Amino acid sequence: MKIGFVALSGIRACDDELLQMGLTLPGFVERSKVIASLPSLGLLTLAGMTPPEHDLHYFEMADLDSGLNMQEQLWTFDLIAISSYSAQIYEAYQLADMVRRKNVPVVMGGLHVSSLPMEAKKHCDAVIIGEGELSWFNVLTDLEKGKLQPVYGDKAGEFDLAEAPMPAFELLDIDKYNRLTVQTSRGCAHRCEFCASSILLTNRYKQKPAEKVLAEIDKIKTLWSHPFIELADDNSFVNKQYWKKLLPELKKRKIRWFTETDLSISRDAELLRMLRESGCAQVLIGFESVSQAALDGLEIRRNWKARQAYAYKEAITTIQSFGISVNGCFILGLDEHDPAVFDQVYEFVIESGLHEVQITIQTAFPGTPLYRRMKAENRIIDNRAWQKCTLFDINFYPRNMSVAQLSSGFKKLSARLYSDECTRYRRRKFKSQLREIVKAKVTA
Repeated sequence: MKIGFVALSGIRACDDELLQMGLTLPGFVERSKVIASLPSLGLLTLAGMTPPEHDLHYFEMADLDSGLNMQEQLWTFDLIAISSYSAQIYEAYQLADMVRRKNVPVVMGGLHVSSLPMEAKKHCDAVIIGEGELSWFNVLTDLEKGKLQPVYGDKAGEFDLAEAPMPAFELLDIDKYNRLTVQTSRGCAHRCEFCASSILLTNRYKQKPAEKVLAEIDKIKTLWSHPFIELADDNSFVNKQYWKKLLPELKKRKIRWFTETDLSISRDAELLRMLRESGCAQVLIGFESVSQAALDGLEIRRNWKARQAYAYKEAITTIQSFGISVNGCFILGLDEHDPAVFDQVYEFVIESGLHEVQITIQTAFPGTPLYRRMKAENRIIDNRAWQKCTLFDINFYPRNMSVAQLSSGFKKLSARLYSDECTRYRRRKFKSQLREIVKAKVTA
């Protein structure tokens, strides 16, 4: 069979003013380009477990939109598999409807589809709920029999990452990407109310065997001699002993890489040293807020982040002292936030010496505890405005400020943080601190 995998991803925003601002904000634009250029690891994983007799093709939606008659290629396929985030889901539905009108079956999956399978089912022949690896062989078998089922999988199923297939990186046009993704773990122990990541697909934190991770990187290196790897993990360093065994092997491969973590790594100097030596260039940490009151209750199971707020600045200094830059993430519009939060975040960023900063607006994604709470409190602005699930548009009524105040404050803070002046200041400060640290070690 001829199977096409179509990914809809990248940075989006509905607010025209914010889009125009983005053209002149270097820090925002750089991270946006990175995210927009990440391929869909989920689709590549399904392609990797597809038997070799099938003819496989991978498309980004942007590819289909850019070329003359590109979409017409899809009519020649036996199956189209589509994965999309919430912000792009209506585009995904439109594409699926178009493909089905040409009598080509469509299967859809991903976080949004797993959260709202019956909505998605109106636009496709089959939906996959939960982790796609558990259902993909059944989809292929049923398709060959001409008996595709409407629903595959459920949220209770758990895929063992020890069985993880090799993603089909060879399907990519490598020149289109500035980094590729590898997953070492799935899930997160913190379970934040707002999180719309892999915790919607799995009920527990699980680790991929180190030998499989290394095999994926080795495969990437056959396609790209000096790759930059972004780990598709929600929180990489939960199992620090796992990493202390893996990092020496990463060091041998001479790659540069990036991942997400929490600030607990700042308390393990050995791990930080090994991270730097292995080629870790930057870690992204979800600080979420500079206010302990706003952090209180943000996690469903425990209050770990709220208890760490006092250590934020020290953690940033420690991590960056090892030459690993920190990209600090902050969410605006949490229930305890009032208009003073914008100045508070700016002052924290300047004082802390953060190399990079990412600000987003709290977003009620479908399937999350936050969405359920906001809906129960009648605070969702437009119940199915999924196109606003961008992290940069507002889809709920804030508690301690108006929608207009949140929107205006976010734009002003963006302009301040991502201005040429502030960006240069943060990067100069990072380099200056490193020079001082090196100098101190030499004279010690």
